Amino acid sequence: MKSIYQEISNIENTNKPAALCIVISTQGSSPRKAGSKMIVFEDGSIIGTIGGGSIENEVIEEAQKVIKLKTPFSREYKLKNDVGMLCGGSMEVYIEPISKQQKLIVFGAGHICRTLAKFSIELGFKVALVDERPGIMNDAAFEYCEKYNKNYNEAIEEIEFDDNSYIVIVTHKHMHDADVLKLVCKKKYAYLGMIGSKVKVAEVKKQFINEKILTEEQFNKIDTPIGIKLAANTPQEIAVCIIAKLIDVRNSR
Repeated sequence: MKSIYQEISNIENTNKPAALCIVISTQGSSPRKAGSKMIVFEDGSIIGTIGGGSIENEVIEEAQKVIKLKTPFSREYKLKNDVGMLCGGSMEVYIEPISKQQKLIVFGAGHICRTLAKFSIELGFKVALVDERPGIMNDAAFEYCEKYNKNYNEAIEEIEFDDNSYIVIVTHKHMHDADVLKLVCKKKYAYLGMIGSKVKVAEVKKQFINEKILTEEQFNKIDTPIGIKLAANTPQEIAVCIIAKLIDVRNSR
């Protein structure tokens, strides 16, 4: 039988709406003690329990509202007065939506990516790397990343893009950056950014508009030059600018 944490991880890797309910404190007589956990799904089905009976039914209903509104909720229940349970104690329950994990897809596993991958994982992103160069991903910084060591076109065909995808294009050649952008710009994503100087960006923009790949309005939604605007010079500093932008986009959604 899977643990509650394994179930949460599984839910984060799928798109099934759910909420986690945790008993955070109790007083007097109560069916379960602090730390008890239960997962509630959109249809009201559950994994785990916080004690059964009227209190559990009440929490399931609240959890379904949390799933719909995507907003955490906390409430103290007086078991006798609020839900008619004779045990007479009280329970405080915290409910939060379980969100699908954000996936960061980085095209180009070079110097910028080493810093970007390390800190993005620590910030809760699931990181996937794409680079066609042999041996480029044999780096300790990429230990916990999903790796696509193959042609960019082939990798893009395999990767599942959705509205939780954060796409960063930092390949080792300008032509590859533009080619990848052509392939991913029509995919679903939460964020899309491409590295480049103002001159390079202007050239790519002109090409995309002339070839009717994107309109000017559509191109302007791409974060390029990538990252927040700082006087960054080193690959590590550029990675920090990109990470800051990812955090800003994620927390503003």
